[in-house]
Amino acid sequence: MRISDILAAGTPSLSFEIFPPKADAPFGPIKEAVARLAKAGPSFISVTYGASGNARANTVEMASFVRGLGVSALAHLTCIAASREAIDGEVAAIKTAGLENVLCLRGDLPKDMDAPPPGHFSHAVDLVRALRPHGFCLGGACYPERHPDCEHIEDDIAYLRQKVEAGLDFVTTQMFFDNNIFYRYLSKLRDRGVTVPVVAGIMPVTNGRQIARICRISGTYLPSRFKAIVDRFGDNPDAMLSAGIAYATEQIIDLYANGVNAVHLYTMNRPEVAEGIMTNLKGIVQGTPQRQ
Repeated sequence: MRISDILAAGTPSLSFEIFPPKADAPFGPIKEAVARLAKAGPSFISVTYGASGNARANTVEMASFVRGLGVSALAHLTCIAASREAIDGEVAAIKTAGLENVLCLRGDLPKDMDAPPPGHFSHAVDLVRALRPHGFCLGGACYPERHPDCEHIEDDIAYLRQKVEAGLDFVTTQMFFDNNIFYRYLSKLRDRGVTVPVVAGIMPVTNGRQIARICRISGTYLPSRFKAIVDRFGDNPDAMLSAGIAYATEQIIDLYANGVNAVHLYTMNRPEVAEGIMTNLKGIVQGTPQRQ
């Protein structure tokens, strides 16, 4: 099913994100985790894009596995420094697998490269334009606290609008821990003519060590209330798991209550976290029935 059709339903939805195994790593454990996640009844499951080698093919294989479980799949695809021929090969693989939803991302430049070679892809908007004629449902990323490489939020929104005008059907946000940041950002998007559905990205933090990495990579603002939870429970794994699930649940309920129907959960391949949140949302989110 196309993600755009799921989002158009206008009812609370909750989707999950998983990452495929690294190159040459076994599929078994991750497939077991994904099968368990699928049973929780997400609206769809997105599969991140491997950085190199077989990990790229693993994205399509995992997305196909998700589809086989009776859940709509969203395959991530990055493009920076990719040639047109390479992207055509990725498109062919996605089509062969019967996938219809693609998340268009720039990705990170390889460490041994200062800039994309001439004639290669440089930005996500280039990928959107290349994929639009193929009939996929296309998603993109957006950043409520601006992209780390963009100095001003207004410029970041202008770049997002270019991607939407090129053919995006929806966008999903980077994680945030203060819903007011999201509400202000959504208002700015609408004021600037970005009218596609915006899916709110939520990261349940269940491990105190995650915080340093999150801040280093994205510069995400951490509210004092959230910091207090980590300070109090971060050294107690069981307590932090419960507290992280509770905090994420509270964020999601607040989003639904304020008319934001689409929420995306960064699961980190941990079914117990997704299951805990879905249990808390019973009666609010109607899980997708799975094929028997």
